[in-house]
Amino acid sequence: MVDYFHDASDPYSHLVAQVLPQLVARYDIELVPHLVSPPPDWAAPDRQKLVSYSRLDAERLAARAGLDFKDPGEQPPSGRTQIAEAALAKAISAGTFFQEAAGIGEWLWTGEGQIPEAGGDAGAAKQEGDAKRDELGHYLAGTFHLDGEWFWGIDRLHYLEARLAAAGLRKPGAPDTPIFAPPPLLANPPAAQGQAPELHYYLSFRSPYTCIAASRVKALADAYGAELKLRFVLPMVMRGMQVPRTKGIYILKDTAREAQRLGIPFGKVADPVGEPVERGYSLLPWAMEEGKGFAYAESFLNGVWAEGIDAGSDSGLKTIVERAGLDWKTAKPLIGNEDWKPIAEANRAEMMGLGIWGVPSFRVGDVSAWGQDRLWLIEEALQRERGLA
Repeated sequence: MVDYFHDASDPYSHLVAQVLPQLVARYDIELVPHLVSPPPDWAAPDRQKLVSYSRLDAERLAARAGLDFKDPGEQPPSGRTQIAEAALAKAISAGTFFQEAAGIGEWLWTGEGQIPEAGGDAGAAKQEGDAKRDELGHYLAGTFHLDGEWFWGIDRLHYLEARLAAAGLRKPGAPDTPIFAPPPLLANPPAAQGQAPELHYYLSFRSPYTCIAASRVKALADAYGAELKLRFVLPMVMRGMQVPRTKGIYILKDTAREAQRLGIPFGKVADPVGEPVERGYSLLPWAMEEGKGFAYAESFLNGVWAEGIDAGSDSGLKTIVERAGLDWKTAKPLIGNEDWKPIAEANRAEMMGLGIWGVPSFRVGDVSAWGQDRLWLIEEALQRERGLA
C-alpha cells in the first residue's frame, strides 16, 4: 500500500494529481489518497515566501515536465478552495480521487471549467489526513509514503517507481522509463564565449543539500565560463528558525538518497552547527581573497558531511584548510574573527530579497532558484546568458 498526501492549495500537489492516473495505470498497487492541510508553522519558517515561491517553482517545473500550471500571482480565493477541498473529500470517499483530482485542481487554480460537485466533509478528511501524516513522520503535501520511505512531488517520484519496479509491481506492457526523470546537467557542454556571466551560489556550511550541490555548481560555472560567487549565509537554526527533528531526519535521508544517485560521497556526518560553522566562516573571506574560496568551501562541506571531520577542532580545520591548498600557519590566527558576519548578513538580505529564504540557492542574471533540484534551471539561464538558448 502506498499513501499519498494532497493539499488542494499546494501547487506541487496539483502537479502530482496530473500524473496519478499514469502511476496507477503502470503499477499494481493500492494507492490511498489523504487530504491534508498546509505544512505547520515550524516547517514553513517564512510562509509567505514559501507560498509565493512554490507557485513560481511549480510553473517552471510544470513546463519542464509537460504538465499544466501557470502561476496566477496569488493563492486561490478561500471560498473556491473550500469548494475544491469538499469535492476532493467526496472523491476520496467515492474512490474516484485519481480520476477527478487534476480536474478539480485545474478549476481551483484557474477558475475555468465546470464547478466541481462538492458535498464531502473536507474538515474531517483533513483531520484524518493530518493525523496520518504526523503518525508516519512528515510535514509536506504532494508526498508519497511506502514502507518508511518518503517521496516528495514529481521530483522524487522516480524513486518510488524504482522501488515498485524492483518489487515486481510494474504491469505488463507498462513503460520502464520514469514518469518524470531528474533533468541531466551538461548533456551538451558548450565552449565558453563572450562576457562571463556571474553564478551566485547562496550556501551554508550546515546544509547537506549545499554539500551535494557544490561539485555540480562548479561544473556549471566552469562549462559556461561563469564567475562563481560564493554567498555564504548563517544556517537557519543559527538565525532563530526551527528545524525540528522530523524535518532534519527527512532532509538527511533524502540527501543521502540523492548523493547515492549522483555518485557523491555523503553520510559520515559531524554536524557543524554553532561554533564549527563560525570557525569555518571566519576563514572563508580570506580563502576567497587567496583565490581558493570554492576549494575551501568544498573541503569543509565534504569534511563535515561525508568524512566526519570535526571542524570545531584545530586538527579537523587544519585538514580542511591544507587540502584546499591554503597555509595553516596563516589561517590559524584568523580563526574566530568576526569580519565575516556583516558579509553573511548582506548575503542573507540579498537572498531574501530574491524571495528565497533557504539554501542552497542560485542566481544567474534575473533568474534565481532554490534547491539543488533546480540546477537544470540555472543551466538554462547560463545558456541564455551565453546566447545558446
